[in-house]
Amino acid sequence: QVQLVESGGGLVQAGGSLRLSCAASGRTLTLSTYAVGWFCQAPGKEREFVGTINWTGTSTRYADSVKGRFTISRDNAKNTVYLQMNSLKPEDTAVYYCAASVYGHGLHSTPTMYEYWGQGTQVTVSS
Repeated sequence: QVQLVESGGGLVQAGGSLRLSCAASGRTLTLSTYAVGWFCQAPGKEREFVGTINWTGTSTRYADSVKGRFTISRDNAKNTVYLQMNSLKPEDTAVYYCAASVYGHGLHSTPTMYEYWGQGTQVTVSS
């Protein structure tokens, strides 16, 4: 069974930074061939697109709300994708999920375009 595992969440003050990681569990999935997206979901809200990166790491796309603050990168040798979150705001508080899409060249913002999902990691930003 394919599994993605997020890590790096936690509690941070407004203006602070966190780096989330997304790794494939075991050898069930080679992330280097997939586009990887990040999504977030706050209580009572729908899952929202945060950003995505293509399989080579040469192209990214971000939601307007995080542009200039968040950066997605990947290390295919480590089978890991990262979400660097800077200048965090209380409204960034949510569970953050990574997801993998077989459409490796695409930069899709729709959750249905992603086949594999992690279990999520909580990010809480205090004011």
